Amino acid sequence: MSPNTDTAPGVLTPEETDDARLAAALDGGFSSRYAEVNGVRLHYVTGGQGSPLVLLPGWPETWWEYRKIMPALAARHRVIAVDIRGMGGSEKPRSGFEKKNMALDVHELARHLGHERIDIAGHGIGAMVAFAHAANHPDATGRVAILNTTHIDDSYYGFPLVPRPGDRGPHRWWLAFQQVQDLPEQLLADGRYRHLVDYMFNLSLLNPDAITPRDRDIYARAYSTPDAIRASKGWFQAYQQDIADFNTYPKVTAPMLGLAYGAFYDYMREALPAQGTDVRVTEITNTRNYLVEEQPEAVAGALLEFFG
Repeated sequence: MSPNTDTAPGVLTPEETDDARLAAALDGGFSSRYAEVNGVRLHYVTGGQGSPLVLLPGWPETWWEYRKIMPALAARHRVIAVDIRGMGGSEKPRSGFEKKNMALDVHELARHLGHERIDIAGHGIGAMVAFAHAANHPDATGRVAILNTTHIDDSYYGFPLVPRPGDRGPHRWWLAFQQVQDLPEQLLADGRYRHLVDYMFNLSLLNPDAITPRDRDIYARAYSTPDAIRASKGWFQAYQQDIADFNTYPKVTAPMLGLAYGAFYDYMREALPAQGTDVRVTEITNTRNYLVEEQPEAVAGALLEFFG
C-alpha cells in the first residue's frame, strides 16, 4: 500500500498543532497543563475520572500518540498523557535524560498532582521510562504496561553497523545517528524532520494511513527546532548509563503487561518474565511498532482489561 502522506512541511499552522486546542478536541474533558518537577517543566494532557493512569509516548511522537485511546481510558481512569523530558511541549534541558531520572520526573509529577500511587503505560522510549518507574518506585507503582519496547539492555551493544546479507530485521541505523553531535540538528531542522517522521512510520506501519498527514505534521512540528532535535537525541545518548542502571534493578514486583506484535511478541514472552514477578504478555495483531496508532481498539481493550 502506498502511503497517503504529504512530506511538505507546514501542512498545518502552528495554531492547528497547539496542544491546548488538540486536547480540548478529545472526548473526556481533556486539557493541556504544565508542572515544574525534578528541575524540569513538563507538559501533560489530562482528563477523565478514576484511578490515575499515566501514558508515556515514544519517538518520534508526543502525547498525541494516545489520542485514539484516551477517551476510552478516561471512562474509568484519570488519564495523564505526558510529554517526557525533551519532548513536545515539555522543556528541552541539556541533561537528565537517563531513564532512571526521567522516571523520577514522572514520580514527582504524580505526587505534584496528589497521586501517591499510579498505573503507568509506555511505548518506545516511554516504555523504558515506565519500566524504570516500576523498578525504582515500586511502592508508587500499581501496575505497569510495556508496549512493544523492553528496557534497553546489553543486547543493544550487539546491533551491527553493517547488516549481514539476508538480515531480515530492520537496520537500526537511527540509534547510531542519534549519537552524532550537532549534525542531525543541521540536517533535520526547519521542516526537514518530517522526512524522518515519514520514514519511521512507513517502515513500521502495515497501514501507513493509520497516521494521517495531519498527525505526521503535528509530530514533525514538535521535533522541528534544533533544541527539540538535540533533546530527543539525549534519550539515545543516555543509553550507556541506562544499560548500567538496568543491570542493577531487581525484578519488578508490580503486575506487568507486555503488548507487542509478531516476532517482538515472541521476544517479549521470553524477556519480560525474567524482569518481573507477575508478568503477562498479549499479542496485538495486524500491526508493527506503532500499535497504539494502528490498532487502538485492541490496545485500549487490553489496557482496560489489565488496569481495570
